[in-house]
Amino acid sequence: MTFEKNTHSILILDDEFDIMSIFTLGLEQQGFHVIGFKEPLLALDHFQKNSDLYRLVVSDIRMPLMDGHQFIKRVKEIKHDVKVFFMSAYLSDDIQFRTGPSLVKVEEYIEKPISLDDFTRLVKKYFLTTEISKN
Repeated sequence: MTFEKNTHSILILDDEFDIMSIFTLGLEQQGFHVIGFKEPLLALDHFQKNSDLYRLVVSDIRMPLMDGHQFIKRVKEIKHDVKVFFMSAYLSDDIQFRTGPSLVKVEEYIEKPISLDDFTRLVKKYFLTTEISKN
C-alpha cells in the first residue's frame, strides 16, 4: 500500500463496516488521507508499520477481540504523541468508558450516531487548532 506522508492523515477503526466506510469516504472527499479498518488487529499491525503517517486515530470503544482502550493503549506505545478520538454509542450510558483505568489522553469523545457533517467539522476543527498551535 502506497501512502504519501501528509499532515492530514487519519486512521479510523470501527467494527461496523458502514460507519467506518462513511467516515472514511466523507473525510477523503474533504481532502484528508484516511485509512479505515474494521478489525483492531489489522489496524494495529498497519499502524505499527506506518505510524509516522498519522496525526489522528479515531477508534470505536466497544469491539470484539480488542476494545478501543486496549487498541489505543497499544497505539500510544508505538507513537505517544498521536491524537485520539473515541467513538461509542454508549458514552452517555456508560461513564466508565471515560474514566477507565487504562485510559490515555483523548482529544474528543464522539457519541454515535453522529452526522458525517458534524464528524467532519470535529476533525477539521482539530486540524485547524493543531496547525495554529504549531505556528
